[in-house]
Amino acid sequence: MEQIVNQLKKAHHVLLASHENPDGDAVGSLIAMGLALEARGKRVTLHNISPIPAVYSFLPAVERIVQRLAENALFDTAVILDCGDLSRIGSTEAIVARTAAIINMDHHETNSDFGTLRWVDIEACATAEIVYRLIRRMNIAITREMATAIYTGILTDTGSFRFSNTNRAAFAICEEMVGFGVEPSKVAQHVFGAYSLGRIKLLNLALDSIEISNNGQLSFMTLTQKMLKETGTRLEDADGMINYARRIRDVKVAALIHEMNGSARIFPNYGRYHVSLRSDGDVNVAEIAACFGGGGHSNAAGFSLEASLPEIKAKIISLTEKMTQG
Repeated sequence: MEQIVNQLKKAHHVLLASHENPDGDAVGSLIAMGLALEARGKRVTLHNISPIPAVYSFLPAVERIVQRLAENALFDTAVILDCGDLSRIGSTEAIVARTAAIINMDHHETNSDFGTLRWVDIEACATAEIVYRLIRRMNIAITREMATAIYTGILTDTGSFRFSNTNRAAFAICEEMVGFGVEPSKVAQHVFGAYSLGRIKLLNLALDSIEISNNGQLSFMTLTQKMLKETGTRLEDADGMINYARRIRDVKVAALIHEMNGSARIFPNYGRYHVSLRSDGDVNVAEIAACFGGGGHSNAAGFSLEASLPEIKAKIISLTEKMTQG
């Protein structure tokens, strides 16, 4: 930690980046860290290659997160947040690679230990917890804006304190953030509040796509670009839908397979897909994801690949059956 603190103290222009298709922890950590470093007089650039999901548009400074960086952009320090691997930030990886100091701050057990400096704590409930601890270590006064971002990161990554990564720190930090002015009901209203009609229509199609493996322990949900187009939605509108497949009785692993934009169609059902995995706690889905070059947590992980839908399902079924035997 001390090396990271010292590097940030002497830094002039810091790039802060989180993983593509960001969740609440990625966005919250990005904003909290950026506001904190600015409070110390640092020049910061907040970046995510993907559009920020609309549910997080209420967060302070969210409009400052840029999707594109100039190819010749230069930074003396890059802080990569909530990424198990540097490749998860997308094409910006090339810009980060030429930065002298790369700080890796994450809580995924499959983290690849990239970067020149690392703070990877798999016991942390969220990357937002690590960001909070760093802010405290740097003696930066927490504002209501920082508190809102930290609270949102922890709330969403613990599934409203329902997931197994919910620890004592999650409650303690969130209580402290409420003391700084966070209003839990308002945050919840934004994150879990009203849905668009398009999202409801997309949910209907997603539910219709659910398939169950022969042994009843694995469920599949599929989202295609055609489904998004028909409902006028974006991928972010599918956030949380995998939980419907995970909560089916006797299901141990749920897989949400979504067709990526611009996917090539060499033959029917073939293309580039991203697979999100969720577990009931009995199966370590991070191990399954790692077999495909992905990663994550024991209960939530993901990976991307080019294949046909039948091939993807068959491979996941095979791996899941091996892990559930005995």
